Amino acid sequence: MLSPADNEIMCRVGPGTPMGNLLREYWMPALPSKELPEPDCAPKKVRLLGEDLVAYRTTSGLVGLMATSCPHRGASLFFGRNEEEGLRCVYHGWKFDVDGNCVDMPNEPAESNFKHKIKGTAYPTWEKNGLIWAYMGKLATPPAIPAFEFNMLSEEYCFEPTMMLEQNNWIQGVEGDIDTSHIDFLHARLKLNEGDPQVGRPGVRGFFNRDRAPKLEIVPTDYGAFYCGRRDWHEGQKMHYYRITQYMLPFWTMIAAGAPNRLSARAWVPIDDETTLLYNLGVSLDGPIPPEKRAGIPAADMVGGFVDDKGNPKKRYLFKANRDNDYMIDYEAQKTKMFSGIPFAGNLQDIAMTESMGVIYQRHQEHLGTSDGMVIWVRRALLRAAKTYRDTGELPPTTSDPNLYRVRSASVVLPDGHDWVKETAAARSSDSGQPVAYIIPR
Repeated sequence: MLSPADNEIMCRVGPGTPMGNLLREYWMPALPSKELPEPDCAPKKVRLLGEDLVAYRTTSGLVGLMATSCPHRGASLFFGRNEEEGLRCVYHGWKFDVDGNCVDMPNEPAESNFKHKIKGTAYPTWEKNGLIWAYMGKLATPPAIPAFEFNMLSEEYCFEPTMMLEQNNWIQGVEGDIDTSHIDFLHARLKLNEGDPQVGRPGVRGFFNRDRAPKLEIVPTDYGAFYCGRRDWHEGQKMHYYRITQYMLPFWTMIAAGAPNRLSARAWVPIDDETTLLYNLGVSLDGPIPPEKRAGIPAADMVGGFVDDKGNPKKRYLFKANRDNDYMIDYEAQKTKMFSGIPFAGNLQDIAMTESMGVIYQRHQEHLGTSDGMVIWVRRALLRAAKTYRDTGELPPTTSDPNLYRVRSASVVLPDGHDWVKETAAARSSDSGQPVAYIIPR
């Protein structure tokens, strides 16, 4: 359990909050490139860490990200004219460049230098492989971009980012992804069809582990921690299945590898205290991806697509299967095929659980067990980092060393007596040249 005071510190991300100040010192995904498809296109409403922003692509293709409110008299720059390398407020014509500088003030005398004294709130951006990133912190020179493989590889090796909205606090999403024991229930199928892989035909999707009480082992690192959920392999064999997941400060996860040629990282980006946008960044490790396959198979299509967000960033990328229709739960499927009955579409099953806790879960009322060890560890790490930055100004190493993100997740089967940390060291490094270590449980 967590005290109400610490729960507030951990969950609140607005300007001036301890956790919000910490998160602002990291580059974070802001929106996919496809939202700004061409130079001088229509601006886009964005919300990040409780701040209302407007994004736009300039004539030369740069991306600007500014506070929505015009510094003049507060009119929304979302209605601005995107023209000639800047965004011009339609109220009085003041124009701003991507750095927030006022470059034109047509309603003031020509000899006035007032425009040079005005600067709007603007945040640096960086764009690669279909994703626009933002830095909202205090440093005059932003830190280096995290060196995930998605950011280092060329476009032909990267899938288009996929997004999914969660109507709950960001920590609930993170905690769900680092919780290995729930896969044997929430994501489970009811029986094992011999010869079928774990991700086989649509009718048998889901996990099936005979050992549903994993033993957790956690290894702290400079970037966060990795851990394994150890399960006994087949009955009567002295073999163990190690499902190894990565957690990287502040909101990055890599769940255990389940394919030999694909790797993905997930970011749980807070839109505000009550809304989260999950980004999944996938790469191919066995060759370029044909252009027609870079988008993959959208998980949202399995449940009818996304709702019409009407331009509202708090509704953007919300599945049509959502809390308003009980996530399209199928009780007949729950009886005959799958443990939960909720469609296996993206993170929908997880979202149903985390949203059911309330938009900000009150953790003082919970009762944690041994299977919650990683959840406990991550909470402590985040609180320690936020409080340390608040009290001393010291930031975690991940804000200054981008190569700390050069890691991978893994899954392996090892005999009794083997050291899983040592055995998987090379497989967990992006730079070792080793293939992905993966096992499909049966």
